[in-house]
Formats: sequence, structure tokens, C-alpha cells
Amino acid sequence: MRMELKVDQLFRRRLYQQMDALVTFSDAERIFGQRTIRISNGVDFDSIPLHTPHAPHLSPLTSLHLIGVAEVHPWHAFDRVLTGMGEYHGDVPVFFHVVGGVHPNHMKNVFAPIIERYHLHDKVIFHGTLFGDELTQVFNQCQFAIGSLGRHRSGITVIKTLKNREYATRGIPFVYSETDSDFDSQPYVLKAPADESPIDIQQIIDFMAGFTMRPEEIRKTVEHLTWKIQMQKVVDAIGQSHKYM
Repeated sequence: MRMELKVDQLFRRRLYQQMDALVTFSDAERIFGQRTIRISNGVDFDSIPLHTPHAPHLSPLTSLHLIGVAEVHPWHAFDRVLTGMGEYHGDVPVFFHVVGGVHPNHMKNVFAPIIERYHLHDKVIFHGTLFGDELTQVFNQCQFAIGSLGRHRSGITVIKTLKNREYATRGIPFVYSETDSDFDSQPYVLKAPADESPIDIQQIIDFMAGFTMRPEEIRKTVEHLTWKIQMQKVVDAIGQSHKYM
């Protein structure tokens, strides 16, 4: 991965000189001295089914099932969830479903010690990589989703991740730690601090105890984030600049 990044770094500064603009998911107005077109990461509604949880929402909760979907890297910081589960001593059983690949070194050096220390063997389920109906079935077992919790580890504070948009399109509430202007004020989102503190599991339980939004209501808030609408911003921006050339 580092070699691939070096190749990218070698050529990117040459490439941007040939561009009319750079498209970015950040808030940066200029990158490499070139103007930017700022859009959000987009979603395809037709490929993402609506969340239909197996169990109806109950208050108080009888159990809490969390889901994190990612090709797991350090910046996802799922270890913060595991540590939070270990330090949680409430009455509601909590389970964490991890969907996606986990590198053996990450499993051995990061996840396994936490699972061992807090005896979480029966509370953390590693499903591996899933797609389609298999992925949807796991989603429907869960009530709350885990976004990225460690972007600060790679020096990123503002980003518009695809995962946040996929969760919202499914219609499941979620937590993340970065700044994402599309979701920071949404009522179905919890913001975690951008640090190394364990995730507060009791906070999630309390949040879900009073949560009443339906999946279709959550999904409706991201209708403007379809790829068609987001890419139209690029087309309009380029067309406008060429108009005055």
C-alpha cells in the first residue's frame, strides 16, 4: 500500500496541472494550488435496501446489536468500541458484528488482546466480507451502526465518508468521530470524540432508548446525496468555468 501511495504522490502534482479543477469531498477551496469543486460522496439508492430490523424497537432495550462494515484499518478504530464494551457494566447485553476483512496482524495485535482482556469472545462476531442479501441479513439483526472512529489517527478532521451515507441510506442510526457537515446535526447521529477514549456504550443505549425515527425517515434525509445530483454539481461547475473562457 505504501508503494502504491508513493507512485500516486510522484504523479499527482504533474496531473493536477492538466486539470480544470479538482473534485473533493473535503471543505478545501484549493488543493495543490488548483481550485476545487466540493461535493459529497454519493450513494446509489437502487443498490442499498432499507433497514428492516428483525426485532421491533423496544424501550427499555433487551439487547443491543452494533454493526461495523469496513475493510478494517486503524482509522476505523473499532478497537474503541471493543474497549467500550469491556468497560460497560450495564444490564443490556451488547454485541458487535464486524463485517469486512481484518488483516491477521490487526486481529492479533489490536483486537485479540482487547477481546481476551475483557472476555468478549461471545460478544464480538466477525462475519468476514459479505455482500447482497447476506450483508442485509446481518444489518437486520442490528439496531445501530459504527462509522469511522479514528480518522484523527491519520490526521484527518473533515471528510465525507461513503460509509456514513450508506448507513443513512439504509436508514440505521450511527456514530462517527470526524466532521461531516451532511450529518453532524442529524437527529439519528451520535458524535464520538476524535480521540482514543473508549466508546461510551451507555450513551448509545440511552440514545436508542429514546430513538423513534423510522428507517424511511432517515433515508429521506439523504435523497440529495445520490450520485446523479452530486455529479451534476461537477458538470455545472465545469460548464460555468468554460462559459467564461
